[in-house]
Amino acid sequence: MSDDTGTPTTTAGSTGPRPEPIRLFGTTWVDHGNGYAARRVAAAVGSLAAAVASCLVLRLAYQGLQIAAIGDFVTVLMVAMFAICSALAFRHTWEGYTRRPDPDRHASLRGLLTVGFVGSLLAYFFRSLTEAPGEKLHREEYETALKQYEKRTTRRSGNPRNRRRST
Repeated sequence: MSDDTGTPTTTAGSTGPRPEPIRLFGTTWVDHGNGYAARRVAAAVGSLAAAVASCLVLRLAYQGLQIAAIGDFVTVLMVAMFAICSALAFRHTWEGYTRRPDPDRHASLRGLLTVGFVGSLLAYFFRSLTEAPGEKLHREEYETALKQYEKRTTRRSGNPRNRRRST
């Protein structure tokens, strides 16, 4: 959205910082309008359904290992690997909703997060029950940007030449 001069505008129509869109929610998180509640419900149901489907796929993989009779040690290792990676992925995803993740750390954990995808889906589900995932972080950043913008614009109002000098 922009005005006639091409300057980006906020949803209120004034120039200034714009809210960052959230995946699946866009900028509806700002005023909770335009189907925000329905999107939250859909995100929660969708992530829970994906987590359940993922668990069923993991169950099939577990049964395949049992049919292959590769031994209890490897089976226990596989179950422990998915449990630990899911717990770590849950924690990493949950923390990502309250503060920006370090890109280098995130890149180094990419494999672990891929293996622990069930934990990430569950974190998304639980966060969707209270807010759009990442809404709190985006709201804090947006409100800070708005305050800084208002502070800059009010400080520069008026012509400095018209101000009286104290003698």
